[in-house]
Amino acid sequence: MPLTSEPLRKLGFLTIGLFDAADPRQGHESTLEIVELGERLGFDSAWVRHRHLQHGISSPVAVLAAASQRTSRIELGTAVIPLGWENPLRLAEDLATVDILSGGRLNPGVSVGPPMHYDTVKQALYPDTAGIEDFGYERVRRLLDFVRGEPATDFSGIEGFEVFSDRVQPHAEGLGRRMWYGGASLRSARWAGENGMNFLTSSVVKAEESEDFAEIQLSHIRTFRAHHPDGDRARVSQGLVVIPTDTATPEQRAKYDAYARKRLPRTATPQGPARMMFAPDLVGPSAEIAERLYAHAAFQEIDEVAFALPFTFDHEDYVQILTDIATTLGPALGWRPAA
Repeated sequence: MPLTSEPLRKLGFLTIGLFDAADPRQGHESTLEIVELGERLGFDSAWVRHRHLQHGISSPVAVLAAASQRTSRIELGTAVIPLGWENPLRLAEDLATVDILSGGRLNPGVSVGPPMHYDTVKQALYPDTAGIEDFGYERVRRLLDFVRGEPATDFSGIEGFEVFSDRVQPHAEGLGRRMWYGGASLRSARWAGENGMNFLTSSVVKAEESEDFAEIQLSHIRTFRAHHPDGDRARVSQGLVVIPTDTATPEQRAKYDAYARKRLPRTATPQGPARMMFAPDLVGPSAEIAERLYAHAAFQEIDEVAFALPFTFDHEDYVQILTDIATTLGPALGWRPAA
């Protein structure tokens, strides 16, 4: 197979962590087992999604705290925490705490914008300030400042028997360099670069200058790096839905094909007022998926991925998919599992 991109350096995966409302522990336990499996298979990173008022992980930082105690090497990320639901100061404390517990393995990914269905949830979330909350980039900047050790208050020192700090505690050295922004637009790509973040680009982008998904994603990557202090060395991770079928049963292959067919129509043209473009799911033998990735203009620009697991599959399906990614697809892309 002709190589048209650099060998893949870091291989990760992303899961939503679905659970049954009648038995939420089982779903959360499944997610932790999948993270443990990822470490055994040599994956470099495991990422969890963020869902509020749904049957998916609502507190990824708490889940990753648990995962940090059941793993020793794999990096743990969020893709992504929507900051409209968060207080940046409190989130900075939680992130730093989990990073300390993990031994410096946390990779927090965040995004901006008002919470989904804001009109129906604002009274519960911000009963006194719903009309004046700022859901723009300034919210990320506050979080970055707190994580990076900038003062959060002008008070510090000793009061009675207690010692107070003027910055978030614990301070996790290095965490500020592992902050990611999940962006789908040129503006987000530029902002993330200008503010020294890493950049997560997924299977959803905004059709601003083209209707070709790969071309749009490529423009975001190049815009990000053009405005980042590290230039071409700035970290970008690509997250597409990838479903190898090398060891899948006939029943699993039929399920995967049906899933991809159902989602395919949305990839043809921009969707909704925001003109969002969706990438087709990549389903099939690893050799075929590798060829499609090598031909993907944006994939040719990156050396890190966090392949997204489908939302609604069963635990055994995720085991098969991750195993095929680590043992067949990853090596076909030039990746080597971590020791």
